Formats: sequence, structure tokens, C-alpha cells
Amino acid sequence: MTDPQKPTAVLVHGAFAESSSWDDVIVGLQAEGYRVIAVANPLRSVASDSAYLKRVVDSIPGPVVLVGHSWGGMLISQAAVGSPNVTGLVYVAAFAPEAGESAADLSEGGSLGPTLTAIALEDGSNDVYVDPAKYHHQFCADVPDAQAAILAATQRPIRDAGLGEPASQDEPAWKHLPSWFLFGDQDLNIPVSSHRSMAARAGAVRTEEVPGASHVVGVSHPDKAIAIVLEALRAG
Repeated sequence: MTDPQKPTAVLVHGAFAESSSWDDVIVGLQAEGYRVIAVANPLRSVASDSAYLKRVVDSIPGPVVLVGHSWGGMLISQAAVGSPNVTGLVYVAAFAPEAGESAADLSEGGSLGPTLTAIALEDGSNDVYVDPAKYHHQFCADVPDAQAAILAATQRPIRDAGLGEPASQDEPAWKHLPSWFLFGDQDLNIPVSSHRSMAARAGAVRTEEVPGASHVVGVSHPDKAIAIVLEALRAG
């Protein structure tokens, strides 16, 4: 049973994933009495997705810890600005952009691009997703074949324009809020050097680099994700 006196964990999935990617983390947090909301991320643009997330956050009574995976990090960095109930930010293999930086900037050197395939949209942009045949190696090399096949089949596409869209020119929330970083050293989407530099410039309370972990470190090592989110929740 959840405890209404405790902070709420708001989990934000990234591109090429969906809310169920947090399933094991949700179970662990709920077992400790925390309320959890796994947001259905629209995956349309930095500005509109962040605005949507901010409305979710502002609707929650009491303190909130925002947890972002991958593209979700772009959003928590922006949505927490001006939301006084947010007490901390957790980046799980996630982007933590400086003002004006894009996901494309921060993933330079990664190998995602050649694995993407597109669906044309009416406005001239595209929805992009990872070719299912390449998904296991690219996205989640450290999970079993059967689990990777499910992740590939349930992935949600992102509008391509969003990947190159710069973060707001406002100061990101990680400059004012405590932050925690968890990532794997075998992440093929976001280079480990980028993870390390983002954590360092944010002055992270704690940075944990998991040997052998892929881009889905929260799926392959849910115990690590649960522990670092609990630390953030208890700090608030």
C-alpha cells in the first residue's frame, strides 16, 4: 500500500520504449510505499512533451521526484522549471541538456542513426523507430532474446524533428535541483563519455556507471534503478 505522506515518483520513458519499460522499477518502488506514475510520453517535441509533463507534475499534490530515461531526460530538465513541488531529478541512461542542446547533439558518436526506419507524417516530418531486426543489439543487448523481442514490438516512435530540437533557453532544472545519474558503459545510443560529462556538469549527488549495461539499464538492472530512485525520494 502506498503512503500519501511520501513523495511521488514520476517516471518518464524515452523514445523507442513505452511506460511498461518501467514495470520492474514500479514494483520495487511501490513495495516501499511510494506512489508511482509512469507517464505516457507523447514523443512529439521537446517543447510540447515538456509542457505536458509539467501539467502532470503540477496536478500532483505534495513533493515529486522526476525520473527520465533517454529522451525523458530532455523533458524532466525542462518540466521541473517553475514547478516548486519537484525535489529531485533522476537520469536513467538519459539526456541532461544544457540550454539550447538537443538530443542529437548529446548522442553524437552513438550508433543509433543507421538503425532507424521512418513512417511519413502529413506535416512532412516522420515518425522514426528502431528496425526490430536491429533493436536487440542497438538498444538492449544485455536482456534475453525473448524480452528484447517484446521491447522491439512494443516500442513507440518519436517524431524525428524532436531529436534535433534544442532544449529551452531557460536554465535547465538540474542547475537548481539535486540530480542522480545511472547509466551503462555499453550504451550504444548515448556515448558513455556524454553520460559522464552530463553528470559531472550537473554536480550529481551520485553517479553510478554499470559495467556491461546497455541503454535500457533500468530494464536489465532494475535493482540499480530502484535503489537510486529511492535515494532521491528519501532525500526529498
